[in-house]
Amino acid sequence: MTDGPRLRRVTTSDLTAADIAVIRALLWDAFGSGDEGMTEDDWEHALGGMHFVLEVDGTIVSHASVVERVIEVGDRPLRTGYVEAVATVPDRQGRGLGSRVMTDVTEYIRDGFELGALGTGRHRFYERLGWRRWTGPSSVRTNDGPRRTPEDDGYILVLTTPSSPSLDPSSPISCDWRQGDVW
Repeated sequence: MTDGPRLRRVTTSDLTAADIAVIRALLWDAFGSGDEGMTEDDWEHALGGMHFVLEVDGTIVSHASVVERVIEVGDRPLRTGYVEAVATVPDRQGRGLGSRVMTDVTEYIRDGFELGALGTGRHRFYERLGWRRWTGPSSVRTNDGPRRTPEDDGYILVLTTPSSPSLDPSSPISCDWRQGDVW
């Protein structure tokens, strides 16, 4: 007899060394490595917030994390739950495990943030869960002022929450600077 899927929320500081090793392996297996795959910067971006870990028979098979960032729409700063490191082990993809994780992530963001955001090329997966494409120009806030990130235009998805102000998705959107991919 097998155990059903068990989803748990755990902060980065409460992850065990074994959890970290399994999650890292899962992410590199799902995304590969190199410039277009998982990088150490991507891993660092996933840390410092809440992890959503789905286990089947005691083995981690799917993961996502939410870190707090300040995303600005126009000049309005919004406390944002930013989604990172969403992946399911390759041989279990397409079975609803990632959807189960993202459903819980979406609920978590709606309960605690002014906005949800993420960067992806897999729009349909997220849009069916209530996420919407941002159509306005994107940029990153640097010490030298804002810098456009046209390569990210059309790849940013947002999730409005009960505390979201009225937002025009064609407005400029910006994120804080960080090492690696800024979005």
